[in-house]
Amino acid sequence: MVEVRARIKIKDADDTPTLREERVPTQQELRKIFMCGDLRARCACVLLAHSGLRIETLGNYEGTDGLRVKDFPEMKIENGEVIFEKIPTIVVVRRELSKGGHQYFTFLSEEGCGYLKDYLESRLKEGEKLTPNSPILTPKAAPKPFIRSTNIGDIIRNAIRKAGFKWRPYVLRAYFDTQLMLAESKGLVLRDYRQFWMGHKGDIENRYTTNKCKLPEDIIEDMREAYKRSQEYLHTTKVGKTNEEELRQAFRKQLLLVAGFTQSEIDKMDVSEISDEELQTIIRKRLLGEKTNDCVQKVVSTDEVEKYLEQGWEYVATLPNKRVIIKMNA
Repeated sequence: MVEVRARIKIKDADDTPTLREERVPTQQELRKIFMCGDLRARCACVLLAHSGLRIETLGNYEGTDGLRVKDFPEMKIENGEVIFEKIPTIVVVRRELSKGGHQYFTFLSEEGCGYLKDYLESRLKEGEKLTPNSPILTPKAAPKPFIRSTNIGDIIRNAIRKAGFKWRPYVLRAYFDTQLMLAESKGLVLRDYRQFWMGHKGDIENRYTTNKCKLPEDIIEDMREAYKRSQEYLHTTKVGKTNEEELRQAFRKQLLLVAGFTQSEIDKMDVSEISDEELQTIIRKRLLGEKTNDCVQKVVSTDEVEKYLEQGWEYVATLPNKRVIIKMNA
């Protein structure tokens, strides 16, 4: 018997045609995926997309372990309500759930905390008692408390398919990495932080492991602030406002009040959506004497104020260039 050994070359043996066109979703597409899933699916999706977790962290292959309530140390449950003491909130990935075999932590965004809160509170309303060891994701009907990783993948995949996409579930973890790379390019977050949150080994991981899974409080808070600054690249909705935006809107509302608009009129306006040019036009029309049901306002020079006050006009505010706003009640 003659045995002939030869290497057989197969063309494109390493090619992956199903993945060739795969890309990470945009923020709008991710929003669509979130909305196409139920509360549980939405929670699973956001933990991958906004925390960079692996599916096996949410639930292992055998369904014997997974992410638990105690892995959210800044989350507490009181009187049927889920409360986050700090947002973004820390998510601890225990050594047993880490692909690299080491413990690390990441963060969950403000939007993600909202989805997690909705899901857990829905379980509380159904009579479930949540303890520190309770799983974050549970099967609807199964003998085991945790969902197996293959089933979690199916849950996420179904939401992606309903949204009209053919991507794999792991594309959501790639979204986390890609969006934080964009934030890194803007100087919002350090590369070492991003790598640590994804469970990759590096300088911070070495320090964290050497110090028995502890980091100085100032470093943790700096990481939290960096994540918070980067949230705009992760969020699919506008959640919260920066201090600068709040001050800007408060200033705009104050200008409208000075111009003679009532609080009820201002409440009906979407001040954040009005352009600077539109705001100037609105204020100019009111200041130049546009009549309302309550009063007529006009702008006069400081030299003319006394004359108008004698005629029954009332002082409203002083403007630059020696101009004054006065009004006459109807």
